[in-house]
Amino acid sequence: MKATKAIISTVLVTALASSMCCIAPLLALLSGSTWIMSNVEEITHLRPYFVGFTVFFLAYSWWRQLTLKNSAAQSCDCEVGTMSFFQGKTLLVIVTIFSGIMLAFPYFSEVLVSENKGGISMEKPLEVQQIHMEVEGMTCTGCEVIVNHQINELEGIMKVQTSYKNASTTVIFDASKTTIKQLEKAVNSTGYKAILISKL
Repeated sequence: MKATKAIISTVLVTALASSMCCIAPLLALLSGSTWIMSNVEEITHLRPYFVGFTVFFLAYSWWRQLTLKNSAAQSCDCEVGTMSFFQGKTLLVIVTIFSGIMLAFPYFSEVLVSENKGGISMEKPLEVQQIHMEVEGMTCTGCEVIVNHQINELEGIMKVQTSYKNASTTVIFDASKTTIKQLEKAVNSTGYKAILISKL
């Protein structure tokens, strides 16, 4: 039973860690605090390993559940006693569903953040400027939405295009309302790191 609890705990921890790259920025955005992101970037490159461990230990848990129970029932004529919650299929089903959600989280996390569109007023002539920034630490489309959301919170944003694959964002904005420093600060507030590449 101790072994079963240890395996289940390992599955839960590795499943959660595998999506920490997207959960942490989302929590930082919702809570308005960046301390959540302070050490997450260091483990984002380990995601494939966490996914592999989760799948391995989950498969091992199901193998133990199905084969060991059957072999115990066949090895004696006695009636097999009821299993505790930690040894039963119910917990394993719950853990499997939770793990599936965590492993898939990077692929649907973008729907959890409402996309706000930046707006500009036409009171004064625009000082349109375009910049291109490298953004370190993004791992999925959910990260793109979070960066876009934070940038669109600023005034005078006309267009934001962020790509986690290219690790970059391009922003067209009214320089009379927003500065480049504010744009960098907005990106950095998500926990990712913005590096100005060029003014276009």
